[in-house]
Amino acid sequence: MKKTYVLDTNVFLTNANSIFEFKNNDIIVPLKVLDEIDKHKKRQDGVGLNARKTIRILDNLRNKGNLHRGVRIARGKGLLSVRGYDLEDVPIGCELTSADNEIITTAITEHKKNPRRKVVVVTRDINMRVKCDSLGLPTEDYVPSRVVSDESKLYIGFAKHLVDEQIVDHFYEGENITIEKDEGRFVPNQFVMLVSNSNDKKTALAKFVNYGIPLQRLQDYKVKGIWGLRPRNKEQTFALDLLLDQNVPIVTLTGKAGCGKTLLAIATGLEQVLEKDIYKKLVVSRPVQPLGKDIGYLPGTMEEKMRPWLMPIQDNIDFLLNGKAKSMDMFFDDGTIQVEALTYIRGRSISNAFIIIDEAQNLTTHELKTIITRVGENTKIILTGDVEQIDNVYLDATSNGLSYAVEKFKAHDIAGHVTLIKGERSRVATLASKVL
Repeated sequence: MKKTYVLDTNVFLTNANSIFEFKNNDIIVPLKVLDEIDKHKKRQDGVGLNARKTIRILDNLRNKGNLHRGVRIARGKGLLSVRGYDLEDVPIGCELTSADNEIITTAITEHKKNPRRKVVVVTRDINMRVKCDSLGLPTEDYVPSRVVSDESKLYIGFAKHLVDEQIVDHFYEGENITIEKDEGRFVPNQFVMLVSNSNDKKTALAKFVNYGIPLQRLQDYKVKGIWGLRPRNKEQTFALDLLLDQNVPIVTLTGKAGCGKTLLAIATGLEQVLEKDIYKKLVVSRPVQPLGKDIGYLPGTMEEKMRPWLMPIQDNIDFLLNGKAKSMDMFFDDGTIQVEALTYIRGRSISNAFIIIDEAQNLTTHELKTIITRVGENTKIILTGDVEQIDNVYLDATSNGLSYAVEKFKAHDIAGHVTLIKGERSRVATLASKVL
Protein backbone atom coordinates (compact mmCIF):
# COMPACT_ATOMS: atom_id res chain seq x y z
CA MET A 1 0.00 0.00 0.00
CA LYS A 2 1.35 3.43 -0.96
CA LYS A 3 2.38 5.65 1.96
CA THR A 4 3.16 9.31 2.54
CA TYR A 5 6.39 10.05 4.39
CA VAL A 6 6.85 13.36 6.22
CA LEU A 7 10.60 13.96 6.57
CA ASP A 8 12.19 15.78 9.49
CA THR A 9 15.11 18.22 9.01
CA ASN A 10 17.69 15.81 10.41
CA VAL A 11 16.93 13.30 7.66
CA PHE A 12 18.08 15.76 5.00
CA LEU A 13 21.09 16.86 7.06
CA THR A 14 22.16 13.23 7.37
CA ASN A 15 21.72 12.43 3.69
CA ALA A 16 20.64 14.94 1.06
CA ASN A 17 19.75 12.07 -1.29
CA SER A 18 17.34 10.53 1.23
CA ILE A 19 14.29 11.46 -0.87
CA PHE A 20 15.36 8.88 -3.45
CA GLU A 21 15.23 6.03 -0.89
CA PHE A 22 11.46 5.76 -0.36
CA LYS A 23 10.62 3.83 -3.55
CA ASN A 24 7.31 4.88 -5.12
CA ASN A 25 5.87 6.40 -1.94
CA ASP A 26 5.06 10.12 -1.71
CA ILE A 27 7.16 12.53 0.35
CA ILE A 28 6.05 15.66 2.20
CA VAL A 29 8.63 18.29 3.10
CA PRO A 30 7.17 20.54 5.81
CA LEU A 31 7.68 24.26 5.10
CA LYS A 32 9.37 24.57 8.51
CA VAL A 33 12.04 22.08 7.38
CA LEU A 34 13.12 24.50 4.65
CA ASP A 35 13.63 27.19 7.32
CA GLU A 36 15.68 24.78 9.43
CA ILE A 37 17.82 23.67 6.48
CA ASP A 38 18.49 27.29 5.57
CA LYS A 39 20.06 27.85 8.99
CA HIS A 40 22.70 25.21 8.26
CA LYS A 41 23.61 25.99 4.65
CA LYS A 42 26.67 28.13 5.52
CA ARG A 43 28.29 25.51 7.73
CA GLN A 44 31.65 24.31 6.42
CA ASP A 45 31.19 20.66 7.26
CA GLY A 46 29.19 17.63 6.16
CA VAL A 47 25.97 19.02 7.62
CA GLY A 48 26.35 22.24 5.65
CA LEU A 49 27.16 20.22 2.53
CA ASN A 50 23.94 18.21 2.88
CA ALA A 51 21.93 21.39 3.53
CA ARG A 52 23.22 23.03 0.35
CA LYS A 53 22.75 19.87 -1.68
CA THR A 54 19.17 19.46 -0.43
CA ILE A 55 18.35 23.01 -1.54
CA ARG A 56 19.79 22.31 -5.01
CA ILE A 57 17.79 19.09 -5.34
CA LEU A 58 14.56 20.84 -4.40
CA ASP A 59 15.33 23.69 -6.76
CA ASN A 60 15.85 21.22 -9.63
CA LEU A 61 12.50 19.58 -8.81
CA ARG A 62 10.84 23.00 -8.70
CA ASN A 63 11.89 23.56 -12.30
CA LYS A 64 9.97 20.42 -13.29
CA GLY A 65 6.65 21.41 -11.77
CA ASN A 66 4.95 22.86 -8.71
CA LEU A 67 6.29 21.84 -5.31
CA HIS A 68 2.99 22.55 -3.58
CA ARG A 69 0.95 20.31 -5.88
CA GLY A 70 3.72 17.74 -6.08
CA VAL A 71 6.58 16.88 -8.42
CA ARG A 72 7.63 13.41 -9.57
CA ILE A 73 10.97 12.69 -7.86
CA ALA A 74 12.22 10.38 -10.60
CA ARG A 75 10.98 7.61 -12.84
CA GLY A 76 9.44 4.90 -10.67
CA LYS A 77 9.40 7.19 -7.63
CA GLY A 78 6.56 9.00 -5.89
CA LEU A 79 5.66 12.67 -5.66
CA LEU A 80 7.45 15.22 -3.49
CA SER A 81 5.46 18.13 -2.09
CA VAL A 82 6.27 21.06 0.20
CA ARG A 83 3.36 21.73 2.55
CA GLY A 84 2.36 23.86 5.50
CA TYR A 85 -0.30 23.08 8.13
CA ASP A 86 -3.72 24.24 9.35
CA LEU A 87 -3.73 26.04 12.72
CA GLU A 88 -6.79 24.08 13.80
CA ASP A 89 -4.69 20.89 13.66
CA VAL A 90 -2.15 22.00 16.28
CA PRO A 91 -2.37 19.39 19.12
CA ILE A 92 -3.45 20.69 22.52
CA GLY A 93 -0.41 21.49 24.63
CA CYS A 94 1.95 21.86 21.67
CA GLU A 95 3.54 25.26 21.22
CA LEU A 96 4.29 26.37 17.66
CA THR A 97 7.52 27.95 18.88
CA SER A 98 8.95 24.46 18.47
CA ALA A 99 10.03 23.40 14.98
CA ASP A 100 9.25 19.78 15.87
CA ASN A 101 5.64 20.68 16.70
CA GLU A 102 5.21 22.47 13.36
CA ILE A 103 6.50 19.42 11.50
CA ILE A 104 4.21 17.12 13.49
CA THR A 105 1.22 19.41 12.80
CA THR A 106 2.05 19.28 9.09
CA ALA A 107 1.77 15.50 9.27
CA ILE A 108 -1.57 15.72 11.09
CA THR A 109 -2.94 18.13 8.47
CA GLU A 110 -1.79 15.84 5.67
CA HIS A 111 -3.47 12.84 7.29
CA LYS A 112 -6.77 14.73 7.65
CA LYS A 113 -6.70 15.67 3.98
CA ASN A 114 -5.92 12.08 2.94
CA PRO A 115 -7.43 9.84 5.66
CA ARG A 116 -7.10 6.69 3.53
CA ARG A 117 -3.34 7.13 3.12
CA LYS A 118 -0.94 6.09 5.87
CA VAL A 119 1.17 9.11 6.86
CA VAL A 120 4.51 8.33 8.51
CA VAL A 121 6.85 10.83 10.17
CA VAL A 122 10.51 9.97 9.56
CA THR A 123 12.95 11.45 12.05
CA ARG A 124 16.23 10.66 13.79
CA ASP A 125 15.07 12.60 16.84
CA ILE A 126 14.09 10.09 19.54
CA ASN A 127 11.97 12.56 21.49
CA MET A 128 10.09 13.53 18.35
CA ARG A 129 9.30 9.87 17.68
CA VAL A 130 7.95 9.64 21.24
CA LYS A 131 5.78 12.73 20.60
CA CYS A 132 4.43 11.28 17.37
CA ASP A 133 3.58 7.98 19.00
CA SER A 134 1.84 9.83 21.84
CA LEU A 135 -0.32 11.63 19.26
CA GLY A 136 -1.13 8.43 17.38
CA LEU A 137 1.09 9.27 14.42
CA PRO A 138 3.06 6.42 12.83
CA THR A 139 6.77 7.21 12.99
CA GLU A 140 10.06 5.68 11.86
CA ASP A 141 13.75 6.28 12.42
CA TYR A 142 15.92 7.13 9.43
CA VAL A 143 18.82 4.72 9.29
CA PRO A 144 21.65 5.94 7.04
CA SER A 145 23.50 3.44 4.91
CA ARG A 146 25.82 1.29 7.01
CA VAL A 147 28.95 -0.38 5.75
CA VAL A 148 28.40 -3.31 8.15
CA SER A 149 25.38 -4.30 10.21
CA ASP A 150 27.22 -4.12 13.52
CA GLU A 151 30.38 -2.49 14.87
CA SER A 152 31.72 -5.86 16.00
CA LYS A 153 31.83 -7.00 12.37
CA LEU A 154 34.27 -4.29 11.25
CA TYR A 155 37.44 -5.66 9.70
CA ILE A 156 40.34 -5.61 12.20
CA GLY A 157 43.25 -6.51 9.90
CA PHE A 158 44.31 -9.58 11.88
CA ALA A 159 43.41 -13.28 11.99
CA LYS A 160 44.67 -16.51 13.53
CA HIS A 161 45.44 -19.46 11.26
CA LEU A 162 45.83 -23.03 12.52
CA VAL A 163 48.69 -24.97 10.92
CA ASP A 164 50.73 -28.07 11.58
CA GLU A 165 53.48 -27.52 14.13
CA GLN A 166 56.24 -28.11 11.59
CA ILE A 167 54.89 -25.24 9.48
CA VAL A 168 55.66 -22.83 12.31
CA ASP A 169 59.16 -24.32 12.58
CA HIS A 170 59.72 -24.01 8.83
CA PHE A 171 58.61 -20.37 8.92
CA TYR A 172 61.16 -19.54 11.64
CA GLU A 173 63.83 -21.41 9.68
CA GLY A 174 63.31 -19.02 6.78
CA GLU A 175 61.36 -21.30 4.43
CA ASN A 176 58.63 -19.84 2.24
CA ILE A 177 55.18 -20.56 3.65
CA THR A 178 52.09 -19.87 1.53
CA ILE A 179 48.35 -19.95 2.13
CA GLU A 180 46.03 -21.32 -0.53
CA LYS A 181 42.44 -20.27 -1.18
CA ASP A 182 40.96 -23.39 0.33
CA GLU A 183 42.71 -22.70 3.65
CA GLY A 184 40.66 -19.68 4.68
CA ARG A 185 39.44 -16.23 3.71
CA PHE A 186 42.15 -13.58 3.83
CA VAL A 187 42.62 -10.17 2.21
CA PRO A 188 45.80 -8.40 1.00
CA ASN A 189 48.03 -6.92 3.71
CA GLN A 190 46.22 -8.78 6.47
CA PHE A 191 48.32 -9.87 9.42
CA VAL A 192 48.25 -13.52 10.35
CA MET A 193 49.24 -15.42 13.46
CA LEU A 194 50.25 -18.96 12.57
CA VAL A 195 49.18 -21.14 15.50
CA SER A 196 50.29 -24.75 15.95
CA ASN A 197 47.28 -27.07 16.05
CA SER A 198 49.04 -29.23 18.64
CA ASN A 199 50.40 -26.46 20.87
CA ASP A 200 48.59 -23.12 20.86
CA LYS A 201 51.55 -21.52 22.63
CA LYS A 202 53.67 -22.02 19.52
CA THR A 203 52.96 -19.15 17.13
CA ALA A 204 54.49 -16.96 14.45
CA LEU A 205 53.47 -13.53 13.14
CA ALA A 206 53.40 -12.80 9.41
CA LYS A 207 51.75 -10.60 6.78
CA PHE A 208 49.53 -12.12 4.10
CA VAL A 209 50.10 -10.62 0.64
CA ASN A 210 48.00 -12.89 -1.55
CA TYR A 211 47.17 -16.53 -2.12
CA GLY A 212 50.13 -18.53 -3.37
CA ILE A 213 52.58 -15.77 -2.40
CA PRO A 214 54.92 -16.49 0.56
CA LEU A 215 53.94 -14.89 3.85
CA GLN A 216 56.09 -11.89 4.70
CA ARG A 217 58.15 -11.80 7.87
CA LEU A 218 57.83 -8.77 10.13
CA GLN A 219 60.82 -6.67 11.12
CA ASP A 220 61.79 -6.49 14.77
CA TYR A 221 61.13 -2.81 15.42
CA LYS A 222 61.80 -3.34 19.15
CA VAL A 223 65.53 -3.38 18.45
CA LYS A 224 65.99 -0.18 16.46
CA GLY A 225 62.72 1.65 16.94
CA ILE A 226 61.34 4.57 14.94
CA TRP A 227 62.17 8.03 16.26
CA GLY A 228 62.72 6.56 19.69
CA LEU A 229 59.46 4.60 19.64
CA ARG A 230 59.37 0.84 20.06
CA PRO A 231 56.17 -1.19 19.67
CA ARG A 232 54.71 -2.46 22.92
CA ASN A 233 52.33 -5.02 21.45
CA LYS A 234 51.81 -6.96 18.24
CA GLU A 235 49.19 -4.54 16.89
CA GLN A 236 51.65 -1.67 17.10
CA THR A 237 54.17 -3.83 15.23
CA PHE A 238 51.56 -4.42 12.52
CA ALA A 239 50.86 -0.69 12.32
CA LEU A 240 54.56 0.17 11.93
CA ASP A 241 54.89 -2.40 9.15
CA LEU A 242 52.05 -0.81 7.15
CA LEU A 243 53.10 2.76 7.89
CA LEU A 244 56.63 2.09 6.59
CA ASP A 245 55.55 0.07 3.55
CA GLN A 246 55.77 2.25 0.44
CA ASN A 247 53.67 -0.29 -1.50
CA VAL A 248 50.67 0.45 0.75
CA PRO A 249 49.69 4.12 0.16
CA ILE A 250 46.41 3.91 2.10
CA VAL A 251 46.55 2.93 5.76
CA THR A 252 43.71 3.03 8.29
CA LEU A 253 44.29 2.73 12.03
CA THR A 254 41.47 2.42 14.55
CA GLY A 255 41.47 1.88 18.26
CA LYS A 256 40.56 3.39 21.59
CA ALA A 257 42.20 6.44 23.12
CA GLY A 258 45.85 6.01 24.04
CA CYS A 259 46.61 2.99 21.87
CA GLY A 260 49.23 4.91 19.86
CA LYS A 261 47.49 5.50 16.50
CA THR A 262 48.47 9.15 16.03
CA LEU A 263 51.90 8.87 17.66
CA LEU A 264 52.93 5.92 15.44
CA ALA A 265 51.66 7.70 12.33
CA ILE A 266 53.58 10.89 13.11
CA ALA A 267 56.76 9.02 14.07
CA THR A 268 56.81 7.07 10.80
CA GLY A 269 55.95 10.24 8.91
CA LEU A 270 58.89 12.11 10.43
CA GLU A 271 61.13 9.13 9.71
CA GLN A 272 60.22 9.02 6.03
CA VAL A 273 60.17 12.80 5.52
CA LEU A 274 63.13 14.01 7.59
CA GLU A 275 65.41 10.96 7.69
CA LYS A 276 64.83 8.88 4.57
CA ASP A 277 63.59 11.70 2.29
CA ILE A 278 60.97 9.38 0.75
CA TYR A 279 58.35 12.14 0.94
CA LYS A 280 58.91 15.89 0.74
CA LYS A 281 56.50 16.98 3.45
CA LEU A 282 54.34 15.81 6.32
CA VAL A 283 50.74 17.09 6.08
CA VAL A 284 48.52 16.72 9.13
CA SER A 285 44.89 17.64 9.70
CA ARG A 286 41.72 16.61 11.46
CA PRO A 287 38.02 17.47 11.13
CA VAL A 288 36.92 20.70 12.80
CA GLN A 289 34.45 18.93 15.08
CA PRO A 290 34.31 20.31 18.65
CA LEU A 291 33.69 18.14 21.71
CA GLY A 292 30.79 19.70 23.58
CA LYS A 293 29.84 23.35 22.96
CA ASP A 294 31.74 25.22 20.28
CA ILE A 295 33.70 28.33 21.34
CA GLY A 296 32.73 30.25 18.22
CA TYR A 297 34.86 31.75 15.47
CA LEU A 298 38.61 31.92 16.05
CA PRO A 299 40.69 34.94 15.02
CA GLY A 300 43.87 35.01 12.97
CA THR A 301 45.29 33.25 9.93
CA MET A 302 44.21 29.78 8.78
CA GLU A 303 47.17 28.25 10.66
CA GLU A 304 46.24 30.17 13.82
CA LYS A 305 42.59 29.14 13.49
CA MET A 306 43.58 25.48 13.06
CA ARG A 307 46.07 25.45 15.93
CA PRO A 308 43.54 24.57 18.70
CA TRP A 309 42.23 21.65 16.64
CA LEU A 310 45.73 20.43 15.87
CA MET A 311 47.21 20.72 19.36
CA PRO A 312 47.10 16.90 19.83
CA ILE A 313 49.17 16.57 16.65
CA GLN A 314 51.65 19.19 17.83
CA ASP A 315 51.85 17.55 21.27
CA ASN A 316 52.92 14.31 19.61
CA ILE A 317 55.45 16.06 17.36
CA ASP A 318 56.87 17.90 20.36
CA PHE A 319 57.15 14.60 22.25
CA LEU A 320 58.98 12.93 19.36
CA LEU A 321 61.35 15.91 19.03
CA ASN A 322 62.11 15.67 22.77
CA GLY A 323 60.68 19.10 23.49
CA LYS A 324 62.90 20.94 21.03
CA ALA A 325 60.42 23.69 20.22
CA LYS A 326 62.87 25.55 17.97
CA SER A 327 63.30 22.45 15.77
CA MET A 328 59.54 22.02 15.46
CA ASP A 329 59.07 25.70 14.54
CA MET A 330 61.77 25.40 11.89
CA PHE A 331 60.02 22.48 10.24
CA PHE A 332 56.73 24.39 10.26
CA ASP A 333 58.35 27.53 8.88
CA ASP A 334 60.03 25.82 5.91
CA GLY A 335 56.88 23.84 5.00
CA THR A 336 58.31 20.42 5.84
CA ILE A 337 55.46 19.98 8.33
CA GLN A 338 52.16 21.53 7.29
CA VAL A 339 48.78 21.86 8.97
CA GLU A 340 45.82 21.89 6.64
CA ALA A 341 42.15 22.74 7.08
CA LEU A 342 40.04 19.98 5.57
CA THR A 343 37.45 22.62 4.69
CA TYR A 344 39.71 24.02 1.98
CA ILE A 345 41.24 20.81 0.62
CA ARG A 346 38.75 20.45 -2.27
CA GLY A 347 40.38 21.07 -5.64
CA ARG A 348 43.93 20.47 -4.41
CA SER A 349 46.32 17.76 -5.55
CA ILE A 350 48.86 16.83 -2.88
CA SER A 351 51.92 15.01 -4.23
CA ASN A 352 55.11 13.69 -2.60
CA ALA A 353 53.58 13.90 0.86
CA PHE A 354 52.88 11.80 3.92
CA ILE A 355 49.33 12.81 4.92
CA ILE A 356 47.80 12.10 8.32
CA ILE A 357 44.07 12.66 8.87
CA ASP A 358 43.42 12.30 12.59
CA GLU A 359 39.97 11.77 14.16
CA ALA A 360 38.71 10.53 10.78
CA GLN A 361 35.69 8.88 12.46
CA ASN A 362 34.04 12.33 12.39
CA LEU A 363 34.13 12.45 8.59
CA THR A 364 31.18 11.58 6.37
CA THR A 365 31.74 9.25 3.43
CA HIS A 366 31.52 12.23 1.06
CA GLU A 367 34.13 14.19 3.02
CA LEU A 368 36.40 11.16 3.07
CA LYS A 369 36.08 10.72 -0.68
CA THR A 370 36.90 14.41 -1.18
CA ILE A 371 40.07 14.00 0.90
CA ILE A 372 41.35 10.75 -0.58
CA THR A 373 40.78 11.93 -4.16
CA ARG A 374 43.23 14.78 -3.44
CA VAL A 375 46.09 12.27 -3.16
CA GLY A 376 48.68 12.78 -5.90
CA GLU A 377 51.73 10.82 -7.03
CA ASN A 378 54.09 9.39 -4.40
CA THR A 379 51.74 10.27 -1.55
CA LYS A 380 50.75 8.11 1.39
CA ILE A 381 47.60 8.85 3.38
CA ILE A 382 46.94 7.67 6.92
CA LEU A 383 43.45 7.75 8.46
CA THR A 384 43.29 7.34 12.23
CA GLY A 385 40.39 7.41 14.65
CA ASP A 386 38.25 5.75 17.29
CA VAL A 387 34.84 4.68 15.98
CA GLU A 388 33.56 4.56 19.57
CA GLN A 389 34.18 8.30 20.07
CA ILE A 390 32.19 10.14 17.39
CA ASP A 391 31.36 13.80 17.96
CA ASN A 392 29.32 14.21 14.77
CA VAL A 393 25.68 13.65 15.79
CA TYR A 394 24.75 12.47 12.28
CA LEU A 395 27.26 9.58 12.26
CA ASP A 396 27.74 6.36 14.19
CA ALA A 397 30.26 3.50 14.37
CA THR A 398 29.01 1.85 11.18
CA SER A 399 28.13 4.85 9.01
CA ASN A 400 31.16 7.15 9.42
CA GLY A 401 33.78 7.70 6.73
CA LEU A 402 36.59 5.89 8.56
CA SER A 403 34.58 2.67 8.89
CA TYR A 404 33.66 2.94 5.20
CA ALA A 405 37.33 3.28 4.28
CA VAL A 406 38.26 0.24 6.36
CA GLU A 407 35.64 -1.99 4.73
CA LYS A 408 35.76 -0.66 1.16
CA PHE A 409 39.55 -0.74 0.81
CA LYS A 410 40.27 -4.02 2.61
CA ALA A 411 40.17 -6.15 -0.55
CA HIS A 412 42.69 -3.96 -2.40
CA ASP A 413 46.43 -4.53 -2.24
CA ILE A 414 47.24 -0.80 -2.03
CA ALA A 415 45.52 -0.52 1.35
CA GLY A 416 46.03 -1.97 4.80
CA HIS A 417 44.30 -1.75 8.17
CA VAL A 418 45.06 -2.46 11.82
CA THR A 419 42.79 -2.21 14.83
CA LEU A 420 44.91 -1.40 17.87
CA ILE A 421 43.49 -2.87 21.04
CA LYS A 422 45.66 -2.19 24.07
CA GLY A 423 46.02 1.31 25.49
CA GLU A 424 49.64 2.33 26.03
CA ARG A 425 49.38 6.02 26.93
CA SER A 426 49.34 5.46 30.68
CA ARG A 427 47.75 3.25 33.32
CA VAL A 428 45.29 6.04 34.07
CA ALA A 429 44.18 6.40 30.42
CA THR A 430 43.89 2.65 29.95
CA LEU A 431 41.76 2.24 33.09
CA ALA A 432 39.57 5.22 32.14
CA SER A 433 38.85 3.77 28.68
CA LYS A 434 37.67 0.55 30.34
CA VAL A 435 35.58 1.76 33.27
CA LEU A 436 34.15 5.12 32.14
